[in-house]
Amino acid sequence: MSGLVTAITTGITAFSATNIDDIVILTLLFSQINKTFRSRHILAGQYLGFAALIIASLPGFFSGLIIPQDWIRLLGLMPIIIGMSSLLKREEDSLEEAEEETEPYCPSIVASFFSPQTCNVAAIAFANGSDNISVYVPLFANSELESLLVILGVFFFLVSVWCYTAYKLTYLPAIAQFLTENGNTFVPCILIGLGIFIVTENVTLTLISVVSTYIFSLILSFNTQASSEEH
Repeated sequence: MSGLVTAITTGITAFSATNIDDIVILTLLFSQINKTFRSRHILAGQYLGFAALIIASLPGFFSGLIIPQDWIRLLGLMPIIIGMSSLLKREEDSLEEAEEETEPYCPSIVASFFSPQTCNVAAIAFANGSDNISVYVPLFANSELESLLVILGVFFFLVSVWCYTAYKLTYLPAIAQFLTENGNTFVPCILIGLGIFIVTENVTLTLISVVSTYIFSLILSFNTQASSEEH
């Protein structure tokens, strides 16, 4: 019994310590839900990305090879690409949302799980958690098979807890108002900053990139609005 309690405690501690920043990212993602980007995409993507992290960390348990750190850091390019794409397509998305809604389409669970939206969330989850591998590898290496299974069970349960918590945070008045007014601009900036931090692990450079991207988005928004008024 003591071994089970120890494994559960270890799982909760390790997951909380390595994924606390995911609450912010998940909250931002849930604030962007619309007709084409649904909660199921975020939940499926988070599980898919986290499962990839676990698989990448399992060589520690089997005393095998570990993914080179330089390769892992290159995954930071994915949030940068997604952030820039979201920023540049903001106006196009706004026009699409203004169009008349068609008959709702309910894709199958399998289709939702492997949709582009899900894959984007999975890529962000994996890239943001790439540093977790350095924690999970020695943790798994020092665990017996029974303890490892308990720890993994705790991990996957807490993924759903994290998603639920982030979803509820979007309904807090202050947070909801901020994300409603600034979410379309703020989210791409955070994703770009996240990617730069993963690649460089430099906090100063990350803050500069977030501020610069936000200023760029404001200029882009101003120019778009001015162009619309001229027409």
